[in-house]
Amino acid sequence: MTIKAAETMLEDGNLLFFIPLLIIYIFIIIGNLIVFFAVRMDTHLHNPMYNFISIFSFLEIWYTTATIPKMLSNLVSKKRTISIIGCLLQMYFFHSLGNSEGILLTTMAIDRYVAICNPLRYPTIMMPRLCTQLSIGSCIFGFLVLLPEIVWISTLPFCGPNQIHQIFCDFEPVLRLACTDTSMILIEDVIHAIAIIFSVLIIALSYIRIITVILRIPSAEGRQKAFSTCASHLGVFLMFYGSVSLMYLRFSATFPPILDTIIALMFAVLAPFFNPIIYSLRNKDMKIAIKKLLCLQKVFYASAS
Repeated sequence: MTIKAAETMLEDGNLLFFIPLLIIYIFIIIGNLIVFFAVRMDTHLHNPMYNFISIFSFLEIWYTTATIPKMLSNLVSKKRTISIIGCLLQMYFFHSLGNSEGILLTTMAIDRYVAICNPLRYPTIMMPRLCTQLSIGSCIFGFLVLLPEIVWISTLPFCGPNQIHQIFCDFEPVLRLACTDTSMILIEDVIHAIAIIFSVLIIALSYIRIITVILRIPSAEGRQKAFSTCASHLGVFLMFYGSVSLMYLRFSATFPPILDTIIALMFAVLAPFFNPIIYSLRNKDMKIAIKKLLCLQKVFYASAS
């Protein structure tokens, strides 16, 4: 199977795209690792909100690793091919990790809802055991829910040019290569749309209620503090689900290949790139924890030398 990765963008000046993408990928890995270890090593951040953020950062590392290394390989290779098994595995891990992130973002919205709308009951509701169950459940469900779909696609016969007009393996372009009835594409779109809309509704309703409660806080300082705890998550939510909605809530509508590529880059590359920036720069506690982590590394290297 050949990946025809936006030829108009990639045929001329592959190095021009390879270097920025490589830098972005390295930044995503290092940035999310810093966020993950900063939360894990700072006892002041051992609470539900930051634990969810650290797990989200950990998932982001593997989410981008499912696609970007192959993108980089395609930029320096003339063949730009991938095996059927490799394509199915890429789809499975990319979307399973994406599903897990989406469920985790929904969980984080509910956590913020309980913290702000029911602050007195928050410690008794969001117990460490429940948070662990929610985190593990998000990952398990994210991986299990997609398994039947991937198994079904693996049984389909493929024919024709076997060329995917996308920068990575995705459901619609792969299903269009099947030699059987492609009406299942519409069913796939509906399933994805329901899942996306359901998650967006839960998060949106949570934040409508949160904002209503925050606006009732009498002091400006109290309102600012409450908003600051939600701003990072809201920014990540808008970026993640905004780009995902553009990609998967269009049904039969078709976009030019170049626009398809830009939208795919938004949620596969750009959203993970900005997430560690949003979580670190918009949060005072996180900035302190990152400084402690970096200082600890300097002390370690100094003592080792």
